[in-house]
Amino acid sequence: MTRTVRFLVFAGLGAFVLLVFFVPGLIGLLADWYWYDALGYQTVFLRELMTKLLLGLGAGAVAGAFVYVNLRVSQRGLVPDPVILQLGQSAGKLELTSAVRRLSLPAAAIVGILVGLAAPAAWLVTLRFIHRTPFGTVDPVFGRDIGYYVFTLPVLEWVTGFALTLLVLTLMAVAALYVMRGDVIVRGRRVTVEPSSEVHLGALIAALFVLTAIRLIFVDLPHLLYSETGPLVGASYADLSASRPALTVSAGVALVAAAFVLWGAFRRRLAFNVVVALVAYAAIRTLGGAVFPWAIQRLSVLPNELAREAPQLERHITATRSAWGLDAVAVRDLAGEATLSLRDIESNGPTIRNVRLWDRDPLLQTFGQLQEIRTYYDFVSVDNDRYWIDGEYRQVMLSARELNSASLPTRTFINERLTFTHGMGVTLGPVNRVTVEGLPVLFIKDLPPSSSVSIGVSRPQIYYGELSSDWVFVNTRQAEFDYPSSDGNVETTYEGTGGVRAGSMLRRAVLSAHFRSLKIMLSQDIGPDSRVLYHREIVQRAWKALPFLLWDGDPYLVVTEAGRLKWILDAYTTTDRYPYAQRAASGINYMRNSVKGVIDAYDGDVHAYVADADDPIIRTYERIFTGIF
Repeated sequence: MTRTVRFLVFAGLGAFVLLVFFVPGLIGLLADWYWYDALGYQTVFLRELMTKLLLGLGAGAVAGAFVYVNLRVSQRGLVPDPVILQLGQSAGKLELTSAVRRLSLPAAAIVGILVGLAAPAAWLVTLRFIHRTPFGTVDPVFGRDIGYYVFTLPVLEWVTGFALTLLVLTLMAVAALYVMRGDVIVRGRRVTVEPSSEVHLGALIAALFVLTAIRLIFVDLPHLLYSETGPLVGASYADLSASRPALTVSAGVALVAAAFVLWGAFRRRLAFNVVVALVAYAAIRTLGGAVFPWAIQRLSVLPNELAREAPQLERHITATRSAWGLDAVAVRDLAGEATLSLRDIESNGPTIRNVRLWDRDPLLQTFGQLQEIRTYYDFVSVDNDRYWIDGEYRQVMLSARELNSASLPTRTFINERLTFTHGMGVTLGPVNRVTVEGLPVLFIKDLPPSSSVSIGVSRPQIYYGELSSDWVFVNTRQAEFDYPSSDGNVETTYEGTGGVRAGSMLRRAVLSAHFRSLKIMLSQDIGPDSRVLYHREIVQRAWKALPFLLWDGDPYLVVTEAGRLKWILDAYTTTDRYPYAQRAASGINYMRNSVKGVIDAYDGDVHAYVADADDPIIRTYERIFTGIF
């Protein structure tokens, strides 16, 4: 194969790799950057991206360098009896050890790349650790702040797990090389190790024991507080009386084993010392980790379980109440024997006058029958709210009239992406009134929305809602449909600041590739002032903007004093790391409703308001993503 042909082959392979792996990721990254930049959430995007890059590059470099150094060390010196491969009658011979030496750098690079691709998954765990906030409460066993378990322990798990995996893989590769070179000879049950490889292998095996000891003390011991071996979540009597000292002893044995292996490496007894160390550690670990706790549970706990586990049960109840915020609940006794009088009714007049008569599901169907007006409009849900209406505080039920693009009579690119872009207005009525026909009384109704009371809608267009799952373009040369009327369709032009500017050819090319639509590039209707609105579905938009919060799946619509429509969502900070606390089905054992998200239905602005400033997790996020809350 000539040099030119080889160059063309490698260039083709490189172009293929770029097209398949790199270009799609870059396009998605650019589309996300446009979106976060337009929303004003550059901090979230950049902090996540930079942390992932640093983790990937750092972990990949460390892993690659570690593997490469060990591979090169294991190949030092001459090979007295090299392995020769005969590739064919006419082909030459290949010395396998020399070939492996040339593969050391590519192999280390591959390991580094794989680790670099996996490490960014720990970006949020890392940031939470760096900007951690104390809880101000300590666990009842080790006396550590709860923040240690929520923020520090996950990082220790990841780092030690990464180090152990890397060390095991390196040890296997190095051992295989030494066997290939003849430095390690296995004959039946007898293993002979040459001095040149003995210290190297001994150092790796000793490091494995040291890392095991570190993980036992700093990861496995704290994990006892999540144990489920007892009647409830948390360290049981057997965990504290047997597993805890067993883990400490096992860590000590692992350190002694490391020293014993190193001593054997320098005294030419590596194989024997490794076997003794492994057997001793396995025996202690099995006895201390399984047999001893089982014996304590059977012989000491079960005969008198309530007395043994009473302190642990008390810890579990206290931790669960604290983790779920139940310790702040006020408890009152209600006899239920009071007699309702006319004075009681008169003194609670606003409550009585706002007793809800309408159920949501039937009312949703009624709204659809009365107020959808066109087949492409849908009412998705009915929400409750309270407003000052004509000087009186009233409870109302309201629902947004959203556009359902799947119901358009003609589904073309122009119709779906340029013309029919938004829903229109709300239907709103009191919860306690009906007409003589048995229908709901409507304060706000029809198209365009008209109000018979003091509350009204000044900006009725709904570009962001519960049904707005598709991307659309606004400010195009194509007329934008606003609402139907008896005189024909009324058109509008978007006047908001939402969406991503799509004027430049580069952006149109990126967006065309991202949405897999060549029409974005070819359309003559998209001009320099056009904007593309995407991630418009409310819950998905909130998740995209602040992915580290747990968002409620049921947003509710409100009408502001200025007559704008806004969606409100509840967001929660959670963790599954609170010691002794009972878990939900999802595994979460701590939750706070710390954030209220508000999304404008016209512009799509996302504002996050801190509702519980005492929550340590939200305070940590405030430190990470400055200026967002």
